[in-house]
Amino acid sequence: MELAVGRRPWWTRRAVWLWLAVGLTVVALAAWLAVNEAQTSRLQARQLSALVRDLHYELKPGPSDAIRFPGVGPSDKRLGYHQLPEFAKRLQTQGFSISAQARMSPAMIELIDDGWFATYREKAQAGLELRDCRGEALASVRHPERIFERFASVPALLVDALLFIENRELLDPRYALRNPAIEWSRFGKAVADQALRRFDETHAAGGGSTLATQIEKYRHSPEGRTDTAREKLRQIGSASLRAYLDGENTLPRRQQIVIDYLNTVPLSARAGFGEVNGIGDGLWAWYGRDLTEVGRLLSAPVVDGPLLAQQGLAFKQALSLMVAQRRPSYYLAEGEPALRLLTDSYLRAMAEAGLITPALRDAALLQALKLQTQFAVSGPASFTERKAANAVRGKLQSLLGLSRAYDLDRLDLRVDSPLDGQLQRAATALLRGLADPQAARAAGLYGFRLLNEGDDTSKIMFSFTLFERGTNSNLLRVQTDSLAQPFDINDGARLDLGSTAKLRTLITYLELVAELHQRWQGLPPEQLAAVEVGDRDPLGRWAREHLAQAEDKSLAAMLAAAMERSYSASPAEGFFTGGGLHHFENFEPEDNGRTMTVREALTRSVNLVFIRLMRDVVHHVMARSAGESAALMAQSSGPERQAYLARFADKEGREFLARFHRKYAGKTAPEAEELLLRSLRRTPTRLAAAFYGLEPEASAADLGAFIERHLPNADLPEAALQALRDKYGPDRWSLADRGYLAGLHPLELWVVAHLRTNPKATLRETVAASAGQRQEVYQWLFKTRHKGAQDARIRNLLELDAFAEIHQAWRRLGYPFEALTPSYASALGASGDRPAALAELMGIIVNRGLRLPVTRASSLQFARGTPYETQFEARPPKVEQVLQPEIADVVRRALIGVVDGGTAKRLKGTLVRRDGSVVEIGGKTGTGDHRFDTYGPGGKLVSSRVVNRSATLVFLIGDRYFGTMMAYVHEPYAAHYKFTSAMPSQLLKVLTPVLLPLVDGGGCGEAAR
Repeated sequence: MELAVGRRPWWTRRAVWLWLAVGLTVVALAAWLAVNEAQTSRLQARQLSALVRDLHYELKPGPSDAIRFPGVGPSDKRLGYHQLPEFAKRLQTQGFSISAQARMSPAMIELIDDGWFATYREKAQAGLELRDCRGEALASVRHPERIFERFASVPALLVDALLFIENRELLDPRYALRNPAIEWSRFGKAVADQALRRFDETHAAGGGSTLATQIEKYRHSPEGRTDTAREKLRQIGSASLRAYLDGENTLPRRQQIVIDYLNTVPLSARAGFGEVNGIGDGLWAWYGRDLTEVGRLLSAPVVDGPLLAQQGLAFKQALSLMVAQRRPSYYLAEGEPALRLLTDSYLRAMAEAGLITPALRDAALLQALKLQTQFAVSGPASFTERKAANAVRGKLQSLLGLSRAYDLDRLDLRVDSPLDGQLQRAATALLRGLADPQAARAAGLYGFRLLNEGDDTSKIMFSFTLFERGTNSNLLRVQTDSLAQPFDINDGARLDLGSTAKLRTLITYLELVAELHQRWQGLPPEQLAAVEVGDRDPLGRWAREHLAQAEDKSLAAMLAAAMERSYSASPAEGFFTGGGLHHFENFEPEDNGRTMTVREALTRSVNLVFIRLMRDVVHHVMARSAGESAALMAQSSGPERQAYLARFADKEGREFLARFHRKYAGKTAPEAEELLLRSLRRTPTRLAAAFYGLEPEASAADLGAFIERHLPNADLPEAALQALRDKYGPDRWSLADRGYLAGLHPLELWVVAHLRTNPKATLRETVAASAGQRQEVYQWLFKTRHKGAQDARIRNLLELDAFAEIHQAWRRLGYPFEALTPSYASALGASGDRPAALAELMGIIVNRGLRLPVTRASSLQFARGTPYETQFEARPPKVEQVLQPEIADVVRRALIGVVDGGTAKRLKGTLVRRDGSVVEIGGKTGTGDHRFDTYGPGGKLVSSRVVNRSATLVFLIGDRYFGTMMAYVHEPYAAHYKFTSAMPSQLLKVLTPVLLPLVDGGGCGEAAR
């Protein structure tokens, strides 16, 4: 049968319809599956929850070889996770090692290497936590500070408002397996809007982000932004994985997303608070509202009554923050009017949707929404209660290389310190309480050499530090003071601590004795007798005689003999030191004229003995140097001698330049000119000599105008002026001669002239420009007929060199400053000191010459409970022997003598163990009376201003504990007080009952373990 032309067979038409039906069925089935998957996420739940089970980590000892650190997301940087590799490098170079670190599973490493964010349960709240030696909290900083602890504590009104604004389908209970990372209807609309926006720039295009992806963005995306489609996919993928951390059922995780968002959403920043994260902190920072109060109001039934207005305001403020998160830096600043309008529109929309009652809407609309102009602080900071914590924080900040304490406080970091919190609180309470005169009286602080009746104790600052000798470091147990400021008086100022400097002087003296012992103790008698010792070196002569006569030539015996050397305590002698003649006094008049041993002088803290002891030290250092050889002082010329004289000219010239620059800097030429001539006996010749030092190129007429200004009645004719110019004009006299003729210091004249032409010249520039002038002014000194003057100045320089060498010896033992006052008065405290540095010195003595580092942080635990967790333990560097043990032993015995019968004897027998044995206490006291004195002609004292007064005790307790106690008062109050070092001794005595458990093997001291 032939087919009709142009007609298809019946079975062909049926095939087309069949294939069409099959295709439509497949498409419909695919669409149904896609819609079903979009609604239920069954396939995603099965696949992603299985994948998440392989994403895990565990903490193991030692450094990890299976760890990845996050990128530069805001949360990762704020918590310190991103910087952990850098922190590890810094800590490992400063005595710490990694004791434990997280190991990520292979699947988690692969996931992160592929560019996704790490999948784990993130913290809504973290911050710096400091713990004491018992593991108890010393300080804890939590950011955000105000959070919802669980979903049930969030008012339903806030949940409804958040979901209405951001993610309406998030908590739909019909789909337990749903992936919260994508809300398909919203996502589809966002994609369509973005496509239309390409053709119409005015078309509004909203975002399609869910709460889950927003959290990923502001926590982990660079700068908290979505700059590319790839970044958006990374947020969606990471949020999807995180959603299935608890299994296929995501309802609990979806509730957690609500809590996390409310607790951590960024809400800009404000001065005095820092960055604001979370609704709780946002309410406090921007409205001064407490989260607990707001939660109580919004959880109560909304009915007409007195609470309705309060509920309306609380809801409106919280709603405004949810709205503001879209552009927080704008809405919470200059966009405040727009924020009010937008918040009101949401109030109306929520009422129309039935999410809030009309009554709540109307109550909220009536309330004025106004951001607070000043940040509401939660309470006054107690600096005294946080002194020890602040000391640890300061150390941590330095260890980690952080420029701001603000950044340190926001790290996810737990730190264990050796501080004893119980003892810290007890000591702090004692010192703070002394501001009350009644408490000070109860502590025994009124009486002879203590406080006088009527003294105001609130003006006195008290400080206390206590260390324990550990195995490889000194452990800080207490650091506190009563100063209600963040400043640390123990380690932050240069203070006159009086006779505590005698301890440093004594050690330097004994070190020189030990050095002489090492140099000479092995010499046979004939060689020892042949050793040359200068006439100005009594210490050298004594050492030679001792080693020649002593039966026991050991170092210990020689040091003991050195402590028994005798000195006069007479104040009648004047001492040429520091470039001038000085006289000193003893604290106790009864010591005047006595002769006593070095040991007794330390016990009684006798000034004149230590002035003479320092003189012996200085002369010995001078004598052993190459400078003061007999040849140098005997010769009248030579390059070595000339070099010393040139050095003296430069040094003294610099001192004069500094003085004159301070006097004239910033003044106009006429002002400087008038000041220069103010004390001058004015004559035409003096004025002419001075004028051509200032204006070398000036004419006779200019000279006349100058004389007319400063000597109006001179009335000199032109010929006389010309004669003065010819005689005193330029190139006629040297700078030194011109200064002599004018009756002025030549360098003062030069400085005024220099500033006339260089008015903005700094001191450094002035010194650099005056090198030749400084030498020129002292040319007279280089002439051999002035040999006596030369010798005096050379000895002055040799003394400076000696003090520079003594300074290095002090620095080796922890002296904190870059220079030492080159005067015997340094033995009495003229060079200043710090309580912390004295404590370090006492630690060296307690440790028999070993200088141990101070441990303020024993362990650091970063990112606890995260895949980045890293723990560090302090591994102090190798200890350094900086003082011979024999010297430390001699000094320790001498310090115990100060308590047994000297200036700290009130401490004797105050510490008794449970077994009845008495704990030895030793120490050195010092009273600092820092004054600013003004002297007139002939060295007469014109005025004296008391700058500050201090009383210090640096102590040791037993063979393990040491520290400092200090009382300090500054001007203008210092002049009213006369207390002495008896004050800190009495304070330590009062504190001994608190110290006893620690010293007796209790508390958290190493002795207890």
